[in-house]
Amino acid sequence: METATIVDKINGFLVEEFEVEPGKITSEANLRETLQLDSLDYIDLVVAIESNFGFKVRPEDFAHISTFQTFYDYVINRVGAKVHS
Repeated sequence: METATIVDKINGFLVEEFEVEPGKITSEANLRETLQLDSLDYIDLVVAIESNFGFKVRPEDFAHISTFQTFYDYVINRVGAKVHS
């Protein structure tokens, strides 16, 4: 799957699921603050990732994710690992 396709897919479900304005989603923006995530929202985010990309997310995976770019990179790497395994 192409990187741009992955990013578009992520942004699409974030806008729909978390009702955030598309213009607020930028590579440098803080993921948690922009989406106003609480602990239940993280569960929704995990479910969205797993259903859209077909891999399991571990809670510790979110320890290093702070911006949308680190989130994109995480998903891109996991999708790439899934394709190559």
